[in-house]
Amino acid sequence: MRIYSAALLLGALAACRHASAPPPTDAGDKIDCALGASAAMAHVCSVEREASPDGLLLTLHHPDGGFRRLRVTTDGRGVVALDGAAVASVTPLDGHEIEVVIEQDRYHLPATVKGASQ
Repeated sequence: MRIYSAALLLGALAACRHASAPPPTDAGDKIDCALGASAAMAHVCSVEREASPDGLLLTLHHPDGGFRRLRVTTDGRGVVALDGAAVASVTPLDGHEIEVVIEQDRYHLPATVKGASQ
């Protein structure tokens, strides 16, 4: 009886996990990215936005199914990486875009850069 109950519980948990699976990698707006040290910038990644109690969360989807998660900050840093030990480095490109570098990956994200000429 215990084995049967455990099997039902595991099956229910698996079903719940499947129901909350992440969105497909083509979800969201397309952005420019360069994945890897020698990669050229291309319009092949997408960004998904999600409101949370901690602020706006961004999921950057790679064409191969990989992704990065960021949280938009209000303290002037722009964004911070949420997963892993990698740090997000942010550089303003112009008044409407920033470049985010995490390890060897680069992303161009739309942003309002304070103090930039509009």
